Amino acid sequence: MRTPYSQRQERLRKALRAAKADAFLTLHGPNVLYLCGFSGSSAALLVEPRGARLWTDSRYTFQAAEEVASAGVRIVKGSLLAAVGERLRKLSALHVGFEASRLTVQQLQLLRKAAGSKVRWQKVHSLLEAQRAVKEPGEIALMQKSAALGSQVFEDVLPLIRPGVREFELAAEIEYRMRRLGASGPAFETIVAFGERSALPHARPTQRRLRKNELVVLDLGAILRHYCCDLTRTVYFGRAPARIRGWYQAVLEAQTAARSALRPGVTAGQVDEAARSVLQKHRLGRFFTHSTGHGLGLEVHEDPSLAAGQQQKLQSFNVVTLEPGVYVQGVGGIRIEDDAVVTPGEARILTTARRELLEL
Repeated sequence: MRTPYSQRQERLRKALRAAKADAFLTLHGPNVLYLCGFSGSSAALLVEPRGARLWTDSRYTFQAAEEVASAGVRIVKGSLLAAVGERLRKLSALHVGFEASRLTVQQLQLLRKAAGSKVRWQKVHSLLEAQRAVKEPGEIALMQKSAALGSQVFEDVLPLIRPGVREFELAAEIEYRMRRLGASGPAFETIVAFGERSALPHARPTQRRLRKNELVVLDLGAILRHYCCDLTRTVYFGRAPARIRGWYQAVLEAQTAARSALRPGVTAGQVDEAARSVLQKHRLGRFFTHSTGHGLGLEVHEDPSLAAGQQQKLQSFNVVTLEPGVYVQGVGGIRIEDDAVVTPGEARILTTARRELLEL
């Protein structure tokens, strides 16, 4: 019976043949999960010209039997890499594709020694990443549920934004509520930043207490059935001054421009430029210090990267974040982030939390 996993393996084999490789080896958990359904923390998967084999250890004997139907499972007592090498020695001479950015030098040396001199090792990192970047309908449906969960958490924690609450308390509430709604956990360390600390794009929550008339940035991501969402909202605790209102509207306009540019055939850099040019028009360009977005899926950062100069062309059913921001040292920052599906028409936004400036 053909499963989504067997179909993914077959698409990968087709790409491998085009790259003149015979097999593909991955130790990277999200790639193992994508190709055969196994979600354990220790595994090696070899996609062969016919079939696939998964090696893991005895901690996952029952789990592998439950999760994996599109690969043969081998439970190993010793080294997974030695077991892979032993299998490769038994096959005819192969060109084995591997992910150079996922293997250490030591791991590759061990594999070369275990597999023997007949095996040729070939770097093919981008092949599977390109395949994973184009989401299947089932993946998009799961990501929509994940995005709805994250959006609900944002709405639920708004009443907790009150004088004296500490950043780490609010972050803890966000992650607790994710799990209460069914998430397996956060996709990344939740960002909560008050006042001048909101100018730090990747601020870690601290004991800083909220005061009146301050910006509040909440950046949260949930994992639901292995798929991530990524949502950022900025609110103002008090009555926002005109300058903050102006910045917020500029960021919202920049995000709208990026969304309008998001369609098949445009380059990732063109989407970034659409957002960046709006902020330049408002004389805020120098305060936008990161890319406009990134791919999203089994990992919170995937291909494609919506960054300046990126020439990769977007495809239908890429799922990306749109997250322009403005960060002014000593004052604070504003970021608005949503998850979007590239479609032949207008991009479809998955996250549903309110985008207008909320004054609490």
